[in-house]
Amino acid sequence: MRKIDQQIRGKLHGIELLLLACSAGGFKVLFDILKALPGNLAIGVLVIIHRNAKYETNIEVSMTAKCDIPIKVAEEKELIKPPMVYFAPPGYHLLVEPDHSISLDISEPVNFCRPSIDVTMQSVADVYGPSTIAILLSGANQDGAQGMTAIQQAGGVCIVQDPECAEIKTMPEAAIALGAVDIILTNEELVTFCKELNKHILTRN
Repeated sequence: MRKIDQQIRGKLHGIELLLLACSAGGFKVLFDILKALPGNLAIGVLVIIHRNAKYETNIEVSMTAKCDIPIKVAEEKELIKPPMVYFAPPGYHLLVEPDHSISLDISEPVNFCRPSIDVTMQSVADVYGPSTIAILLSGANQDGAQGMTAIQQAGGVCIVQDPECAEIKTMPEAAIALGAVDIILTNEELVTFCKELNKHILTRN
Protein backbone atom coordinates (compact mmCIF):
# COMPACT_ATOMS: atom_id res chain seq x y z
CA MET A 1 0.00 0.00 0.00
CA ARG A 2 1.56 3.26 -1.06
CA LYS A 3 1.82 5.91 1.60
CA ILE A 4 -1.01 8.43 1.81
CA ASP A 5 0.32 11.90 2.50
CA GLN A 6 -0.51 13.73 5.73
CA GLN A 7 -2.90 16.20 4.10
CA ILE A 8 -5.04 13.45 2.56
CA ARG A 9 -4.99 11.42 5.78
CA GLY A 10 -6.28 14.49 7.60
CA LYS A 11 -9.14 14.80 5.12
CA LEU A 12 -10.10 11.15 5.62
CA HIS A 13 -10.93 11.74 9.27
CA GLY A 14 -14.63 12.52 9.55
CA ILE A 15 -15.63 11.09 6.16
CA GLU A 16 -19.34 10.18 6.07
CA LEU A 17 -19.87 8.61 2.63
CA LEU A 18 -18.01 6.32 0.23
CA LEU A 19 -19.02 6.49 -3.43
CA LEU A 20 -17.86 3.68 -5.73
CA ALA A 21 -18.38 3.98 -9.48
CA CYS A 22 -17.50 1.91 -12.51
CA SER A 23 -18.55 0.85 -15.97
CA ALA A 24 -17.16 -1.71 -18.41
CA GLY A 25 -14.34 -3.78 -16.96
CA GLY A 26 -14.82 -2.58 -13.39
CA PHE A 27 -17.06 -5.26 -11.95
CA LYS A 28 -14.36 -7.62 -10.63
CA VAL A 29 -12.40 -4.99 -8.71
CA LEU A 30 -15.69 -3.51 -7.45
CA PHE A 31 -16.62 -6.96 -6.14
CA ASP A 32 -13.21 -7.32 -4.49
CA ILE A 33 -13.60 -3.92 -2.83
CA LEU A 34 -17.06 -4.74 -1.49
CA LYS A 35 -15.80 -8.06 -0.13
CA ALA A 36 -13.03 -6.14 1.66
CA LEU A 37 -15.33 -3.61 3.34
CA PRO A 38 -15.82 -4.42 7.04
CA GLY A 39 -19.27 -5.40 8.23
CA ASN A 40 -19.15 -2.63 10.82
CA LEU A 41 -18.14 0.12 8.40
CA ALA A 42 -18.76 3.50 10.01
CA ILE A 43 -20.12 5.15 6.84
CA GLY A 44 -22.72 4.50 4.16
CA VAL A 45 -21.73 3.44 0.64
CA LEU A 46 -23.26 4.32 -2.72
CA VAL A 47 -22.48 2.28 -5.84
CA ILE A 48 -23.09 3.54 -9.36
CA ILE A 49 -22.50 0.97 -12.08
CA HIS A 50 -23.50 1.23 -15.72
CA ARG A 51 -25.89 -1.60 -16.58
CA ASN A 52 -28.80 -2.01 -18.94
CA ALA A 53 -32.22 -1.78 -17.32
CA LYS A 54 -33.58 -4.24 -19.90
CA TYR A 55 -31.65 -7.13 -18.38
CA GLU A 56 -32.08 -8.44 -14.84
CA THR A 57 -28.65 -8.84 -13.22
CA ASN A 58 -29.26 -9.53 -9.50
CA ILE A 59 -25.77 -8.19 -8.75
CA GLU A 60 -26.82 -7.17 -5.26
CA VAL A 61 -28.13 -10.64 -4.37
CA SER A 62 -25.00 -12.42 -5.58
CA MET A 63 -22.73 -10.02 -3.71
CA THR A 64 -24.69 -10.10 -0.45
CA ALA A 65 -23.91 -13.78 0.04
CA LYS A 66 -20.16 -13.14 -0.25
CA CYS A 67 -19.73 -9.83 1.60
CA ASP A 68 -19.67 -8.93 5.29
CA ILE A 69 -21.31 -5.56 4.71
CA PRO A 70 -25.05 -5.58 3.87
CA ILE A 71 -25.98 -4.68 0.29
CA LYS A 72 -29.27 -3.59 -1.25
CA VAL A 73 -30.86 -1.73 -4.15
CA ALA A 74 -31.45 1.92 -3.26
CA GLU A 75 -35.06 2.95 -2.75
CA GLU A 76 -36.79 6.31 -3.11
CA LYS A 77 -36.63 8.47 0.05
CA GLU A 78 -34.45 5.91 1.86
CA LEU A 79 -32.00 7.40 4.36
CA ILE A 80 -28.32 6.58 3.83
CA LYS A 81 -27.09 4.89 6.99
CA PRO A 82 -24.05 2.79 7.90
CA PRO A 83 -23.18 0.04 7.50
CA MET A 84 -25.01 -0.39 4.21
CA VAL A 85 -24.17 -0.44 0.50
CA TYR A 86 -26.83 1.10 -1.75
CA PHE A 87 -26.73 0.25 -5.47
CA ALA A 88 -28.32 2.66 -7.93
CA PRO A 89 -31.10 0.69 -9.65
CA PRO A 90 -30.67 0.29 -13.42
CA GLY A 91 -32.52 2.93 -15.39
CA TYR A 92 -32.49 5.58 -12.64
CA HIS A 93 -30.18 8.44 -11.74
CA LEU A 94 -29.41 8.39 -8.01
CA LEU A 95 -29.34 11.73 -6.22
CA VAL A 96 -28.90 12.63 -2.55
CA GLU A 97 -31.19 15.08 -0.79
CA PRO A 98 -30.02 17.51 1.93
CA ASP A 99 -31.39 15.20 4.64
CA HIS A 100 -29.16 12.39 3.26
CA SER A 101 -32.10 10.55 1.75
CA ILE A 102 -32.01 8.98 -1.71
CA SER A 103 -33.91 10.36 -4.67
CA LEU A 104 -34.34 8.31 -7.86
CA ASP A 105 -34.77 10.19 -11.12
CA ILE A 106 -35.71 9.12 -14.65
CA SER A 107 -34.66 12.29 -16.47
CA GLU A 108 -32.63 12.01 -19.68
CA PRO A 109 -29.40 9.96 -19.69
CA VAL A 110 -26.16 11.88 -19.11
CA ASN A 111 -23.09 10.71 -21.03
CA PHE A 112 -25.52 8.22 -22.57
CA CYS A 113 -25.93 6.67 -19.12
CA ARG A 114 -28.70 6.33 -16.56
CA PRO A 115 -27.61 5.97 -13.84
CA SER A 116 -24.95 8.58 -14.53
CA ILE A 117 -21.89 8.71 -12.33
CA ASP A 118 -21.52 12.46 -12.91
CA VAL A 119 -25.10 13.10 -11.77
CA THR A 120 -24.64 11.23 -8.49
CA MET A 121 -21.21 12.70 -7.81
CA GLN A 122 -22.44 16.26 -8.32
CA SER A 123 -25.34 15.59 -5.96
CA VAL A 124 -23.04 14.04 -3.36
CA ALA A 125 -20.61 16.96 -3.65
CA ASP A 126 -23.47 19.39 -2.97
CA VAL A 127 -24.72 17.50 0.09
CA TYR A 128 -21.72 15.77 1.67
CA GLY A 129 -18.99 18.07 0.38
CA PRO A 130 -15.68 17.39 2.18
CA SER A 131 -17.17 14.35 3.93
CA THR A 132 -16.93 12.25 0.74
CA ILE A 133 -14.54 9.62 -0.60
CA ALA A 134 -15.12 8.87 -4.29
CA ILE A 135 -13.44 5.94 -6.04
CA LEU A 136 -13.63 5.75 -9.83
CA LEU A 137 -12.82 2.46 -11.55
CA SER A 138 -12.59 1.03 -15.05
CA GLY A 139 -14.95 2.26 -17.77
CA ALA A 140 -15.22 2.93 -21.47
CA ASN A 141 -16.46 6.52 -21.39
CA GLN A 142 -15.71 9.72 -19.48
CA ASP A 143 -18.66 9.58 -17.09
CA GLY A 144 -17.39 10.47 -13.62
CA ALA A 145 -14.58 12.85 -14.59
CA GLN A 146 -16.69 15.98 -14.11
CA GLY A 147 -18.23 14.49 -11.00
CA MET A 148 -14.81 13.85 -9.49
CA THR A 149 -13.96 17.48 -10.18
CA ALA A 150 -17.06 18.57 -8.27
CA ILE A 151 -16.19 16.35 -5.29
CA GLN A 152 -12.58 17.54 -5.25
CA GLN A 153 -13.67 21.18 -5.40
CA ALA A 154 -16.04 20.50 -2.49
CA GLY A 155 -13.10 19.22 -0.43
CA GLY A 156 -13.71 15.49 -0.75
CA VAL A 157 -11.11 12.80 -1.43
CA CYS A 158 -10.90 11.50 -5.00
CA ILE A 159 -9.28 8.15 -5.78
CA VAL A 160 -8.95 6.38 -9.13
CA GLN A 161 -7.93 2.89 -10.15
CA ASP A 162 -4.46 2.94 -11.71
CA PRO A 163 -5.18 2.99 -15.46
CA GLU A 164 -2.44 0.40 -15.96
CA CYS A 165 -4.51 -2.00 -13.84
CA ALA A 166 -7.88 -1.09 -15.33
CA GLU A 167 -9.42 -3.38 -17.92
CA ILE A 168 -10.56 -0.24 -19.76
CA LYS A 169 -8.54 2.92 -19.01
CA THR A 170 -10.84 5.63 -20.38
CA MET A 171 -12.72 6.45 -17.21
CA PRO A 172 -9.84 6.80 -14.73
CA GLU A 173 -7.67 8.51 -17.36
CA ALA A 174 -10.39 11.13 -17.97
CA ALA A 175 -10.43 12.07 -14.27
CA ILE A 176 -6.62 12.18 -14.15
CA ALA A 177 -6.55 14.43 -17.23
CA LEU A 178 -8.80 16.92 -15.42
CA GLY A 179 -6.56 16.87 -12.34
CA ALA A 180 -9.50 15.59 -10.28
CA VAL A 181 -7.53 12.89 -8.45
CA ASP A 182 -5.87 12.85 -5.03
CA ILE A 183 -4.65 9.24 -5.06
CA ILE A 184 -4.03 6.64 -7.78
CA LEU A 185 -4.13 3.06 -6.46
CA THR A 186 -3.59 -0.38 -7.96
CA ASN A 187 -6.30 -3.02 -7.59
CA GLU A 188 -4.53 -4.55 -4.59
CA GLU A 189 -4.05 -1.14 -2.98
CA LEU A 190 -7.72 -0.28 -3.49
CA VAL A 191 -8.74 -3.47 -1.70
CA THR A 192 -6.31 -2.83 1.17
CA PHE A 193 -7.43 0.79 1.50
CA CYS A 194 -11.10 -0.20 1.72
CA LYS A 195 -10.39 -3.07 4.09
CA GLU A 196 -8.72 -0.58 6.46
CA LEU A 197 -11.23 2.22 5.82
CA ASN A 198 -12.54 2.36 9.41
CA LYS A 199 -8.98 2.98 10.61
CA HIS A 200 -8.54 5.86 8.17
CA ILE A 201 -11.89 7.41 9.11
CA LEU A 202 -11.90 6.97 12.85
CA THR A 203 -8.29 7.85 13.74
CA ARG A 204 -6.01 10.80 13.04
CA ASN A 205 -2.91 8.62 12.77
